[in-house]
Amino acid sequence: MAYSSSLGGTRWRFPHLRDVLAKASPARSGDELAGLAAGSALERHAAQRVLADIPLADFLVTDLVPYEEDEVTRLIHDQRDAGSLAPVASLTVGEFRDWLLSDAADRNSLAALAAGLTPEMVAGVSKIMRAQDLMAVAAKCENAVAFRNSLGLAGRLSTRLQPNHPTDDSRGIAASLLDGLLMGSGDAVLGVNPVTDSVEDYSRVVRLLDELRVRLDIPTQTCCLGHVTTAIRAIEGGAPVDLVFQSIAGSEKANRGFGVSLAVLREAHEAARSLKRGTVGGNVMYFETGQGAALSADAHHGVDQQTMETRAYAVARAFRPLLVNTVVGFIGPEYLYDGKQIIRAGLEDHFCGKLLGLPMGCDVCYTNHAEADQDDMDTLFAMLTLAGVTFVITVPGSDDIMLNYQSLSHHDALTVRRLTGRPPAPEFEDWARRVGLLDDRNAWRPDPMGTPLLEAVRSLAALEAPR
Repeated sequence: MAYSSSLGGTRWRFPHLRDVLAKASPARSGDELAGLAAGSALERHAAQRVLADIPLADFLVTDLVPYEEDEVTRLIHDQRDAGSLAPVASLTVGEFRDWLLSDAADRNSLAALAAGLTPEMVAGVSKIMRAQDLMAVAAKCENAVAFRNSLGLAGRLSTRLQPNHPTDDSRGIAASLLDGLLMGSGDAVLGVNPVTDSVEDYSRVVRLLDELRVRLDIPTQTCCLGHVTTAIRAIEGGAPVDLVFQSIAGSEKANRGFGVSLAVLREAHEAARSLKRGTVGGNVMYFETGQGAALSADAHHGVDQQTMETRAYAVARAFRPLLVNTVVGFIGPEYLYDGKQIIRAGLEDHFCGKLLGLPMGCDVCYTNHAEADQDDMDTLFAMLTLAGVTFVITVPGSDDIMLNYQSLSHHDALTVRRLTGRPPAPEFEDWARRVGLLDDRNAWRPDPMGTPLLEAVRSLAALEAPR
């Protein structure tokens, strides 16, 4: 179906819904690289006006990626609950935006709506929303999940503690982990990106993390972010796997580039669930996404990068994950050129994930060759916190020494928690008070002296080094 509009003395024509969505997207380098972006601000505005008048019903009869060729498209059709869309089914995209910003769209109505929405609808409405709109709607969504603690609760801010090491050295990982714990990081997950993807290294890392978790009696979950097939083999070998991790994208072809399919993800989900390691819940999957993943694999099917990103959330929600985060600036300036584009993308991703019912987090990050700096990250972090982000990632000094990119520091999370009064997960908060990391004024004490963590610090030398 073609769409057209007159604006500025020009008749603008868009041959397909995917063209409207691409041209309506706020400027970003990835869409320009793919030849999909609007050629001018005027064309972008014309496309946004057209998009605002498109009925949501059009999204139900138009596939951006062919149904016959793509299992993600088939999943989107299969998982949608038509009845849940009823309150907004007759609206246009512009009217849907107005409804989302109204008092009628409260926590309960948004939760009930999520199963009826398609990713393309959600991506579409995000393209005609200001940053403040994206924040206001996302803040109304509460998507609670649980494993050893409860995440996604309103008014709280969780963190993934990322104690990566360039050689996967056990003592280096443990020292970095304890450094983060002392500053209150780690309630979302203690998660290590391994250098190698061998089953042996994966198993050693999860055993190390589990040993420290048990020794310190921390109500959190652990994860080695190896490939999903490595996790399956480690589970079969008896490794203490809490969460299974995988990077995912918005098309079958892009996911093949990651070495996964929906069938493989189902196998991993069943394997992790079979261990029954959760104590307060059973959400066992951890997914990472990022705008540009499908384009970088030449698997975007002519669809703009933000819409393809949102399609990845359909894959995630099929497995009821504990954690989902966009690594918003990690892929590089070829896809998000500067701080302005990274900030916009982070808010879009968070909004779209929350609206689709996910416990959405964000790695607030950039690479050193992007036109961005830590001030941009401070801005995005503050905005996401006000928007109710489920969790962010923190590393020592904002600099991941293994992945070589810039993220948030443990100190950043401390500062934003103090500014906003947002504590970590309730079980983790109780633990921190019990072991002396939270004082009677609810202030964190980044000092191991006099706490049970001191013995863990002293025992680092006894930890097994990698073979």
